[in-house]
Amino acid sequence: MKRTLIAMVTSVVALSACCGQGTEKKTYDGRPMDEIIASLTLEQKVNIVMGTRRGDSNPPEEAPGMPARHFHDPIEDISQGRIKGAAADGYAIDSLHIPSVIYADGPAGLRIAPLRDGDPHTYYCTAFPTGTSLAASWNTVSVGQIAAAIGEEVKEYGVDILLAPALNIHRNPLCGRNFEYYSEDPFLAGEIAAAYTEGVQSNGVGVSLKHFAVNNQETLRNGVDAQLSERAMREIYLKGFERAVRKAHPWSIMTSYNKINGILASEHEWLLNEVLRGEWGFDGVVMTDWWAEENGARQQAAGNDLLMPGTQRQYDEILAGLQDGTLTEAQLDRNVANILSMIEKTPSFKNYKFSNNPDLDGHARLSRYQASQGMVLLENDGKALPLAEGCKVALFGNAGYDTYVGGTGSGNVNRKYTVCIDEGLRNAGFSVYGPLSEAYVTFIEDQKKLHEAASFWALPEIGEKPVTKAEADKAAIENDVLVLVLSRMAGEGGDRELRKGDWYLSDVERENMKTVIAAAHAAGKSAILLFNMGSVVELDWDGTDFFDAALHVWLPGQEAGNAVADVLSGKVSPSGKLPFTWTGKYADYPSASNFPLSPDSDRAVRYEEDIYVGYRYFDKHETEVLYPFGHGLSYADFEYGGLSVKKVKGGIEVALVVRNTGEHAGQEVVQVYVSAPENVKDRPVKELKAFAKTRTLAPGEECAVNILIPEEDLAVFDETAKAWVINHGIYKVHAASSSADVRCTAEFKK
Repeated sequence: MKRTLIAMVTSVVALSACCGQGTEKKTYDGRPMDEIIASLTLEQKVNIVMGTRRGDSNPPEEAPGMPARHFHDPIEDISQGRIKGAAADGYAIDSLHIPSVIYADGPAGLRIAPLRDGDPHTYYCTAFPTGTSLAASWNTVSVGQIAAAIGEEVKEYGVDILLAPALNIHRNPLCGRNFEYYSEDPFLAGEIAAAYTEGVQSNGVGVSLKHFAVNNQETLRNGVDAQLSERAMREIYLKGFERAVRKAHPWSIMTSYNKINGILASEHEWLLNEVLRGEWGFDGVVMTDWWAEENGARQQAAGNDLLMPGTQRQYDEILAGLQDGTLTEAQLDRNVANILSMIEKTPSFKNYKFSNNPDLDGHARLSRYQASQGMVLLENDGKALPLAEGCKVALFGNAGYDTYVGGTGSGNVNRKYTVCIDEGLRNAGFSVYGPLSEAYVTFIEDQKKLHEAASFWALPEIGEKPVTKAEADKAAIENDVLVLVLSRMAGEGGDRELRKGDWYLSDVERENMKTVIAAAHAAGKSAILLFNMGSVVELDWDGTDFFDAALHVWLPGQEAGNAVADVLSGKVSPSGKLPFTWTGKYADYPSASNFPLSPDSDRAVRYEEDIYVGYRYFDKHETEVLYPFGHGLSYADFEYGGLSVKKVKGGIEVALVVRNTGEHAGQEVVQVYVSAPENVKDRPVKELKAFAKTRTLAPGEECAVNILIPEEDLAVFDETAKAWVINHGIYKVHAASSSADVRCTAEFKK
């Protein structure tokens, strides 16, 4: 079998030359970088590589199953910096015109404190849709627009670096932070992350791409050992980062807490120097995640430039490391140079006079649009959706009146308001059934009094209000449609659990669903199911009947209700596609037996599924799933035709025509998968290599879709050769509406 060698792992000798960085070519405040660094004292250098809000030690480490509310609330720790509620300040040296740089969360919008002592002004930020919703749009243009809006708020509120985007792989559906990550597929994750990065940085502020790397769970995140092959690491868990780094050039990258094959990510010299800087050409700053308080000297030696927020222990370890040889001053100087080079680009360095007045109204409109772009129509039997104008809606489910708009933890946003689903329906001209509204509002208020108040780490867990048969029957008679909202909350600091009310439906939820469906159908009405969550639940449905339509609305940001109404009314035709596979049962996921820890291990998780994550696994094993990767219906219908594939300079050009054959206008996401030559062993059946979202097509309208697949995207990692190689043979190219809905196929020879 002939193969083309396209990239070898960088040698240590070549890497050494790279890491020298030629600092004499860099300038800072008009002077050579070497001159600036030479003027610094050792104490100043060590301070520069650490944040300023230092404690004596890191927060207590979590234990498996420990409720999120038992964690400390970091807002209490970080409220006294230059921008209240930001995550950290950098070290300033006024005599050298080195300002304090401000770092703040997070992926779904800027996270700062909205109120300040003695200040009548409010500093609200826009809560945008979370990561899974962004990825489900498969729309890099609109994601870039959302990110540009976030970047404007970052700049106009005086922040320099946004701690986002987050693009770790959805290895398992129980990961607590899947809502802010993008996908099970590294190509989709990398494309969305690149668009996000470019959008934020178009404002002259930076991002911190996170969490680097192989961070796919929250359980024991401070040190759990992710054990996997180099092939899986390269092709699945690093590939999205590589794509974002090469395409969008992020100013910084945040390392994860976990170990990778026995070495902490923040101390992983191979990962940070050989791969990230040596192979990918990254020239920004590498920072730790907050309170990754490992050995400061080893972190610095490995190329982790910035320790956040920094501790006295790490400070002492750096000084000790310089004495015992664990760390050299040349390595410390390298890290200082990286940080100063980033500072030079920031608004703080340029003395930008921020306004504290970003365009929040305009950003709210963008948030509403993006939320509708990501909503996924899972089912629509008998064309139950869209709803008729002005129809009467009986709205069931707590989240219909207390809608989740984002996750907890660093991904939460201090917003001015939330439009819940009931309000959005009324705004759109629908009549929301009053007796149900009153009953739910009272129930939610009473239940919240019985629980702890919301915190950084958690929201009150309120069980669903039970629905009686009489209540449902009466609502069905007096209304045109019954809508039930099923919700879940998750967040930083803990993973979801295999229990009723989390992964499994609770007994009340299951009975409510049966009751609502039966009442609707007995009255000749439609029953609609909405999923208000960042991930999924197990739908091992044992009812004889099901909902007529199902729509996944995700955690859609502060304009949630308005965006949901836009889709339900048909003002917007749904065009989102699932960014992961939704199986019938948890045990079907290939990682199920190795999550969050592997059997007989208290600190390790073995990635035995290797590269076979998500649809790659289900295709290979011909496993039936509930909803496949890339699945999503529309009010329109689309026909593919005219697929052609030809080799051009630099890659493969794919062309086809998409035609709207339905009765409604809509957009389609064309997914392009490639199958390796049949003589290549141990490869997925097909892999996503490109996608494109069409413009809105009117009924009968068609458009041409042209996509270039770069030749290097055909490469696979050969562990024996320690290199990326392109195999020769006959490749198949599939144009598809989902991973299980291939519309046409063509071939080319390499």
